[in-house]
Parts: sequence; structure tokens; C-alpha cells
Amino acid sequence: MQRKAYVTGVTALLAALLAGCTGGSDGDGATDDSKPGDSGTKAAVAQPGRYRTLPEACAAIDHGTLDSLLPGIRQIADEERRGTAYEGTPTLTYDTDRRVGCRWKVESDSATDHLLVDFERVVSYDNAVSDDSRATDLYTIKETAADLPEPSASATPEDSESPDAGDSASPSGSPSASSSANGGSSPSSTPSGSASASSSSSDASSSSPSADATPTSLQPRVLDGLGDQAYLDDTLSPATSTAQQRTVTVVFRTSNVIVTIEYDEQPTVTGEVPDSKEMQDRARNLAAKLADTLNG
Repeated sequence: MQRKAYVTGVTALLAALLAGCTGGSDGDGATDDSKPGDSGTKAAVAQPGRYRTLPEACAAIDHGTLDSLLPGIRQIADEERRGTAYEGTPTLTYDTDRRVGCRWKVESDSATDHLLVDFERVVSYDNAVSDDSRATDLYTIKETAADLPEPSASATPEDSESPDAGDSASPSGSPSASSSANGGSSPSSTPSGSASASSSSSDASSSSPSADATPTSLQPRVLDGLGDQAYLDDTLSPATSTAQQRTVTVVFRTSNVIVTIEYDEQPTVTGEVPDSKEMQDRARNLAAKLADTLNG
């Protein structure tokens, strides 16, 4: 009797163990063998930007381009001083892997010119945000701050061919359309009043600055064909007792690098105004060369 009871107890124990094993195998689909925090899939990591280094800012512009932007360099007789002028002055920076820049200032017989070139390499420290996306955000902030006017469809070929036509027609730079309209009708319709009309027109025009008649084609605007994104800004200081200073700014983004060019000129003679088209052409030419340098 005792042996039979022992065998029955062993049989019951084996049955219980088998049941436990069977239950574990049936529930494989519900058993979580993954480690804590492991979701089974890894989040996609954003791609790094194209650029890992920056060019040397003060060496990024050739002498020929500097001669165009800063005509006073060629007027420097002393060879050593001229060489120093070509070299420029590096801007203060604490991380040359992330930001570099250079400044030039040259005086000539007719004007004083300043040039600033700045390279910023953008790095995103968020694995979910690419360097390019972060650079796009920073560029957008700059463009928004520039407060560019809305694009206008009123630009004409005459605007782009002779942006300073208003200045040559009227020394004061008053809008040429209104003055020509008045001048065309007054001699035939009111001969006796033509002199007074001309005098009043001259008085009115003498009080308006030449910058008031900026052609649409030369207004601040978004630029095409320069990097991934680009814009140009053009500002003229208010008319005062001193000569007005014009500043042309070109900003463009290529991948995760943002390049800023600031080019300004102040004539030595009071009343003279720097030529907008000429300065814009010079700044855009420099921007295109710097974009090629980055791509190369």
C-alpha cells in the first residue's frame, strides 16, 4: 500500500510539471522576452550636413574680385600696405569649425568701401532633425528679419537696363514719370505758366532723395540660382549733411552652411549716392564665386 501511494504521488508531480511546460509553450505569442525600453525598431537618425569644415574666409576671395569690390586697393601706392589691405581682418570667433569671417575696409579718392564675408556651418544636436533642416530654419529667420517687399510684376526692361535713369533725368532723383508727364503738357497748354511750373517742380524735386525712385528690379528680393536658398537686401541711409551710405546684403544657404555678404559704400562727396545696380552686381558676383568654392 505504501509503494502504491508513492507511485501515485510521483505521477501527479510529473503531470503538473508537464502542464506547466505546455502552458508556457502555448503562450509564446504573449510572452515579452524583449529588454526594457526596446521597442523592437530603432528611430531613424537624421542625416548629417554636407559640410564638415569651412573655408578660410580671408583667403576665399581672389585679388581681382577684391579690386572690383574695393577700388581703393589699387590706389594704395605702398606695396606692403596694399598687401595688408588684400589680406583683410579675421572676425572674432571662438569655434572656427562652426563659424569664420573676414572684414575689409578701403578708402579711395571717391568713396570708402567695407566688405564682410561670414560663413556659418550649422550642426543639429537633435538626432531627429538634420543639419540641413536646422540650417533652413536659421536661414528663414534671417530672411524674415530682412522684411523683403512682396514680389511685384511691374518691373520693366527699362528698370533693369538703366536703374539710375531717374537720377540722370533729375539731379534730385524725384520720380521721372510724373515730371515728364507735367513737362510734356505744360508748354503747349499753358505757355505763360511753364516757367512757374518748372520752378515748382524743381523746388519739389530738390527736397526728395535720389533713393525714392528705386526700380522694382533692384528692390530687395529672393534670388534664384544661388545655393539652395538666397535673398538680396539693399538699404540706403537717410539723407543727412553727410554722404549717404548704401549697404547691399546677400545671404545664401548651401546644405548646412549659411553665407552672408555685407557690402557698403559711402561716397566722399556729400550729395552723391552709391549706384545700386553696380553694387548689387558686384555682391552677387562674389556670392556666386563663394558658392562655387563651397561646391568645389
